[in-house]
Amino acid sequence: MSSSPNTLLVNPTITSRASARFPLSLLHLSAALDRDGTSRIVDGNVDRDVVGATLQALERERFDAVGISVMGGPQMAPSIAVSEAIRERHPHLPIVWGGYFPTLYTDTALSAPYVDYAIRGQGEESLPELLAALGRPGRDVSRIGGLSWKRDGVAVHNPNRRFSLGDSGIVLPYDKLGDPRRYLARTFLGRRTAAHQAAIGCRFRCTFCGVAAMFGGTTALPTTARLERDLRYLKHGLGADAIQFFDHNFFDREADMVPLLEIMAKLELPWWCYARSDALLNLSESTWKLVRKSRLRMAYIGAESPSGAMLKEIRKGTRPDQTLEVAELCRRNGVIPELSFMVAPPVNTEEETIHTFEFIRELKKINPQSEIIVYIYTPLPESSKHEKDRGKRASMPLLDLRGEPVEFPTSPEGWTEKRWVDYACHADAPWLGDDLRRHIQDFVTVLRCRFPTVQDLRSPPWAKRGLSAMAAWRYHRRRYDRPWELNLANRLVRLRLPQVSGL
Repeated sequence: MSSSPNTLLVNPTITSRASARFPLSLLHLSAALDRDGTSRIVDGNVDRDVVGATLQALERERFDAVGISVMGGPQMAPSIAVSEAIRERHPHLPIVWGGYFPTLYTDTALSAPYVDYAIRGQGEESLPELLAALGRPGRDVSRIGGLSWKRDGVAVHNPNRRFSLGDSGIVLPYDKLGDPRRYLARTFLGRRTAAHQAAIGCRFRCTFCGVAAMFGGTTALPTTARLERDLRYLKHGLGADAIQFFDHNFFDREADMVPLLEIMAKLELPWWCYARSDALLNLSESTWKLVRKSRLRMAYIGAESPSGAMLKEIRKGTRPDQTLEVAELCRRNGVIPELSFMVAPPVNTEEETIHTFEFIRELKKINPQSEIIVYIYTPLPESSKHEKDRGKRASMPLLDLRGEPVEFPTSPEGWTEKRWVDYACHADAPWLGDDLRRHIQDFVTVLRCRFPTVQDLRSPPWAKRGLSAMAAWRYHRRRYDRPWELNLANRLVRLRLPQVSGL
């Protein structure tokens, strides 16, 4: 290996071309790798033949390793395909998996013959250190924090790397994506919406959340100088007119947020973000004035459940009354709350689900503009939790319909089965029966037809008004089951599903 390592970074396809957003994780990794080496990016969301594009890059240029960003769900199959193709064509080239899936399911990732190394959590320090170690005699990787690897076929897990709280002032190499403007999307926020991540991590420890498992209750915010520099580049350099923030939890402590909001209020770019009900309720009126001036249009808020006991069980840290209060608060401040709920938990499955449906109806009375996202509650297995949280308290048992313990796949291929893709996407669970599954689907159909999302720019207004009128009697009378006429109409209108496609 040369003294200046060259790395190929690959983002397998997970979305439609029209929904492609900046591959922010690979941009951050590329910036870190380029300090002592070089890197290239293949983005499968743009290069639709990700296997072909990857192999072409490997033929044109010499690389010392390939890093692949891997999530669960629909990204598993293309991640496996590109890894197998690399191994077949270049059998000695190290393949490194990083991101959500290898962090949560490290042993599963390393069980594959086409995965040599797995990076858990942040990779901006671990991956450059791995590349440097691979270039030295002996290739000793045992001291690299956050790295898992194989010794004689047995998985070895180095100690976790401490969460990096420092602001490196890193500048993302957008030019490596070709024309970055092709990643600007038309959304309800604006005609040229850019994706951006300012802060990383979250202080809270929800049992179903991969962010909690990856970062262990830690968060880091950017400096005001960096945020202003980045947003000004997106606005003036690329022509972005709106921002979708991918921060894991945008609103942290008010004192820390005010300087950032002042920057955003100067730039006045309409924006969307993730938030918590308690954090929004705790903001002062002066801070809300900044929020309004900065033009926050929608906040995705994890309401999760109307049950206080359930919220305590999943370690959410919020209360049902706060969900109701934040819906009203957002209404007063011109912000649309996008509220997500987790139905069908393993215990009291049907009762909790029906209770949630009634709570949603109450929310819609308080704030009819509230957007509702309904998921199936699919918690992480105990082994996937952050080491700080494992074994601290017993979680609700995960039993299937026969009363048997749920057994998760032990190979990446197992996670490509439909039932496990659905589990990873919070779309189904092993303890969910056919009748309740259909009832949930029918409720969601009636709800989304009665209240079409403002995020849907494709469907004509007259079609959405027609669907809303068709669904009105069912919603009013709670007649959700078998909405055949709405399903038929949806084949023509095809309303957008935010829980599937996002913005």
